[in-house]
Amino acid sequence: MSQATIDTYVASITAIAEADGVLSQLVGEFAAVVRAIDNSDDLRNKLSDELLPISVRQNIVEKLLDGKGHRVTAQCVALVVGAGHGRDLRTIAEKISTNSAHAHGREVAEVRTAVALSDDQTKRLTEALTKATGSQINLTVIIDPSVVGGIVATVGDKVIDGSIRNSLDQLKSRL
Repeated sequence: MSQATIDTYVASITAIAEADGVLSQLVGEFAAVVRAIDNSDDLRNKLSDELLPISVRQNIVEKLLDGKGHRVTAQCVALVVGAGHGRDLRTIAEKISTNSAHAHGREVAEVRTAVALSDDQTKRLTEALTKATGSQINLTVIIDPSVVGGIVATVGDKVIDGSIRNSLDQLKSRL
């Protein structure tokens, strides 16, 4: 999909969510949909298979989000998938999140960790990243077992790798 088309989807979805007053909810739910797709090869293949009828792909989205998200999120994801742009959901979700954060003078921080963070850990991490970057942060936590332990945070172009794997690799290179 061209950048102009992605930008059109982003602008349209954002406008719809703002009109319904659910933009922040939509941002979180879009991220959750992308994570679900990333974690399932079968789901990813079905949603991006243009040989499957649109109704089948949209039905998969409806079942995935049934009762788990706002209707605007379900409709927007179904629209993108139905138009044959399931592969671009990640890019669209990231741009919506970034645009929403920037509109409020914030940056988006994507944090990968092996386990879920408690509310207190999330709060402390947000404060630490705010201090480290000098910007207010919208935190997106992604559970990624490959991290092993610790965290890997990405804020814009900055990557802060506090994972055990990175520490072990650094130690290995010193030896």
